[in-house]
Amino acid sequence: MTNQKNRIRHTPEFKAETLKLAEKVGVAEAARQLSLYESQIYAWRKSSNKNTETSQREQELAAQVAKLKRQLAEQAEELEIVKKATLLREKSKVNCYEFMLEHLLSFSVVRMAKVFDVSRSGFYYWIENRHKASQRESARQQLDIIVKKAFDDSKERDGSRRIQKELADNGDKLNIKTIAASMKRQGLIAKAARKFKCTTDSKHEMPIAPNLLAQDFRAEVPNQKWAGDITYLVTSEGWLYLAVIIDLYSRQVIGWSMDTRMTASLVCDALSMALFRRGFPEQVIVHSDRGSQYCSKDYRTMISGYNLKQSMSRKGNCWDNACVESFFHSMKVEAIQYEPMMTREEMRQTVFEYIEVDYNRTRRHSALGYLSPVNFENQNVA
Repeated sequence: MTNQKNRIRHTPEFKAETLKLAEKVGVAEAARQLSLYESQIYAWRKSSNKNTETSQREQELAAQVAKLKRQLAEQAEELEIVKKATLLREKSKVNCYEFMLEHLLSFSVVRMAKVFDVSRSGFYYWIENRHKASQRESARQQLDIIVKKAFDDSKERDGSRRIQKELADNGDKLNIKTIAASMKRQGLIAKAARKFKCTTDSKHEMPIAPNLLAQDFRAEVPNQKWAGDITYLVTSEGWLYLAVIIDLYSRQVIGWSMDTRMTASLVCDALSMALFRRGFPEQVIVHSDRGSQYCSKDYRTMISGYNLKQSMSRKGNCWDNACVESFFHSMKVEAIQYEPMMTREEMRQTVFEYIEVDYNRTRRHSALGYLSPVNFENQNVA
C-alpha cells in the first residue's frame, strides 16, 4: 500500500489544466477542489509566467511563421480539393454541396466554396432545407414506420423475410428488397444476426498479455488493480482522444491524458500520471483491451520498467473492461451529451473538471456506498 504521506508529483499536463481552473474560479477555490496547497498553484503560475515572458520574441517569430504556413496550407488545401473533386466542378450545385458537407472536417467551407465557385450562404441554405420531406420521402417514412413496428413486435428477432411474411398476412404486400432496404436505413438488425462491433485496433502482430483480471473488478486495497482504456470525443475541430487509468479499489481516475492523435504516447502519459500520483507502486495489475497502443513497445517497456503486471481483455469482449466503459458512459452523458458542440480546448477543460472535481471528489458512486472515490479512500485507507 502506498504511504499517503509521500509527496505527490504532478505531471506538466495536470499543472497546465490546474492553472486554467484557477484562472476560472480563483486560486483558493481551485486548491480546495483539487486538494492542493495554494502555494503550489502560485509556484506553478510563476514558473509558467516566467516561461511566457522569456519566449515572447519566440512567439512573435512563431506567429509570423504560422502566418506563412497558414497561407501555404490554404493553397495546399485548395489544390487538394481540386484533386479530389475535379469532376464535380462540372456537376450541379447540389453535387458540390454534398461534397462540401462530406468533407467539412477535412477542408474549410471558404476554400471549398471558392474552388466550386458557389456561395457559402447557398451552401448553408441547402443544409437547412435538404431534409424537407418530398412526397417520395414521406412515403419512405411511412414504410419505415410499418417495418419498425413489425420489427419491434417481433422483439427484434425477425429479419426481412419473416417481416415480409408478417406484413403480407396483415395485407401489406411488400417486396423483400424494399423491406431489407428499410431495415438497413434504420439500422435494424435481428438479434440472431447481430454482431459485436469492436472499435479497438487489435489486428496486429504485437505481443498480447494474458487476462489476469478475468472480470474480477474487486480490489482489497488501493494499487492492486488498475484498468485503462481510450475513448473518442467529438469536437467542432475534429476528434479528441482521452485515455484514463482507474484504480478499481475506489474507482478513482488516477491517470489521464488527452491528445488529437491516438498514439502509444497517449496511453503512456496516462499511465505515467497514475504512477506519479500513487507513488510508483509495484506489482499492480494494469488491465486494458488489446489495442495497438497497449501492445506497443513503449507501453510494454513502462509496464516492465516499473515492475507492473500487464493484463488484457479477451478479443472483442467489452465486458472484460466494464468499469472503464461505465466511466466513459457516465462522463459523456453527464458532462458532454447535452452541451453545445465544443472546441478541443473547451472539451479538454470540461473533461478535466469532470474528472478531477466532479467525478473523483464529488460524484457519489453506488458501488462505494454512495461515497465519492476520494472520500471512500479517505475513510477506508489508513
